Amino acid sequence: MAGSSHQVIELWPEGAPLAAGVTDEDRPALTPYLVDGDSSVSRGAVIVCPGGGYGMRADHEGEPIALWLNSIGISAFVLRYRVAPYQYPAALLDVQRAIRHVRLHAAEWGIADNKIGVLGFSAGGHLVSTAGTHYDAGNLESADPIERMSCRPDQLILCYPVITLRDPYTHEGSRINLLGDQADPAMIEQLSGELQVTTDTPPTFLWHTSDDGPVPVENSLNFALALRRAGVPFDLHVYEHGEHGLGLAESDPHVANWTSVCGLWLKRYQY
Repeated sequence: MAGSSHQVIELWPEGAPLAAGVTDEDRPALTPYLVDGDSSVSRGAVIVCPGGGYGMRADHEGEPIALWLNSIGISAFVLRYRVAPYQYPAALLDVQRAIRHVRLHAAEWGIADNKIGVLGFSAGGHLVSTAGTHYDAGNLESADPIERMSCRPDQLILCYPVITLRDPYTHEGSRINLLGDQADPAMIEQLSGELQVTTDTPPTFLWHTSDDGPVPVENSLNFALALRRAGVPFDLHVYEHGEHGLGLAESDPHVANWTSVCGLWLKRYQY
């Protein structure tokens, strides 16, 4: 049954690295929305990273997205990643740990461990694009079985994402929350996704609106161009009009089409 399991999974039950307290905001976690399916068929899953400028996590970009994924037969996990006052690399460690955790436990959830996508909105899209360009194969020497898993996503889904931390197209609030007021230029380059794409970057679905004010469409265009140059498959959808932060965009029938085309794209990789 869709959404049958909402037991929150703490990613580091004994305390997360860099944790500065013991509240929920200091304890990254996954909320699973599992789909019961044919046990002989292993489908993929998607980890959802809501947006919020690295200062909060928007509710409408969390559970509603997981339920939509369930409706097309895909299990989902909503990630509670750390936001300000936490800075880099806390959120990246959180999404990497989430990917490793889902990969380790994939079989018991009926999920294929080579079909783990990550989806993010706005600053959550920046987090996802960072996960797709900064990953490792796992530490086989680790005593923690989770840490032995690869944290490379198998697909990226980027929804009006922040990609670059460079002016003039960055979202300044996200950059400040992530790196502080006086960001190191080297870190700005390292965490500008369009500069970090390689031939091994995962296949990517992107959508944006052409008149997005807070996060200019150039973020998606330039990431898609980098993917093209690297020979990485991608789907890019730019809608003529729509404000930033639409989520499912149910109030706009034109933009709401993104879930249909994204669902078709996902089925190619997750079914």
